[in-house]
Amino acid sequence: MGQLQTLSDQLERARSQYDAATTQLARIQREQRENRYELHVAKHNLKVSQATIAARLRALYTSDQESTLEVILGAHSLDDVITGLDNAKTVASVDTSILAQVKQFKTAIRRSGDRLKNANEQQSRVVAERAAAKHEIESKISQAQSLYSSLQGEIKRLVAAQQAHQAELQREAQQRLQEEQQQQQQQQSQTVVGISAATPSNDVVAPPSSHSGAVGYALSQVGVPYVWGGATPGVGFDCSGLVMWAFAQVGVSLPHSSYAMWNYGVPVSENDLEPGDILFFDGLGHVGLYIGNGEFVEAPHTGADVQISTLGGWYAASYVGARRIL
Repeated sequence: MGQLQTLSDQLERARSQYDAATTQLARIQREQRENRYELHVAKHNLKVSQATIAARLRALYTSDQESTLEVILGAHSLDDVITGLDNAKTVASVDTSILAQVKQFKTAIRRSGDRLKNANEQQSRVVAERAAAKHEIESKISQAQSLYSSLQGEIKRLVAAQQAHQAELQREAQQRLQEEQQQQQQQQSQTVVGISAATPSNDVVAPPSSHSGAVGYALSQVGVPYVWGGATPGVGFDCSGLVMWAFAQVGVSLPHSSYAMWNYGVPVSENDLEPGDILFFDGLGHVGLYIGNGEFVEAPHTGADVQISTLGGWYAASYVGARRIL
């Protein structure tokens, strides 16, 4: 279980890294789209400005401005013309605002290009991190599956051992029950002493149990799953549902509530418990049916089956008392 918990923690960290990388990648991709759009707009604006300047230069070429003509004739490209005009301070005949726009658009193109390049590099890095995180998740899943597979055999062995143990306890309890019922039949003439509804104590002496037959019915349901609110044989029981059903089979009607059951029958001290006594635990929140030899049958909790347990550990610590149905 410790290994599974460690793997679970590692898997959670790997998944968090993957999610973080995915979020970062989405941000980068959004920035890339914005930068591509800005680059497209800047290039378009540059072309428009360059076309405007070219038209102005054609007009200058036909004019009498020698300095401007020298610049044009000495240029090898439109960029050279623009630079020459700017350096020669001969932009009087050219719209200075258009030249400024050209430089602005060139700067925007270079800046957008740099940002796009950086975003592409960052995207490559994040994609690699994302792939590594994904690989780690897959690796952890594979390890968990491998560990689970290796444990399956052991789990099955433990479950089989528990079932065999429960079957043996069930057989022994049923045998004891038969012997005790035979003894009770021989002692039917025993005098019934006073009945009290007071809280159980070691001084209380209750009449002998007359409903031990309910134990046999409860034992017949060992292995049936716990079902909250359940009271159906072969399908499922909760704790009070099991006790209620078992007593119903011997003609005794009890409520489907451990708290309400506390008001039925008479109290019996722990030292005088007999098969068929109802045991209460956890502030009356849980009940079981005593079967003798310090054992009782119960429907413990979700995920478990009806089983035979012993009056020790948590049960001893949370024991409230017992009632005997007359």
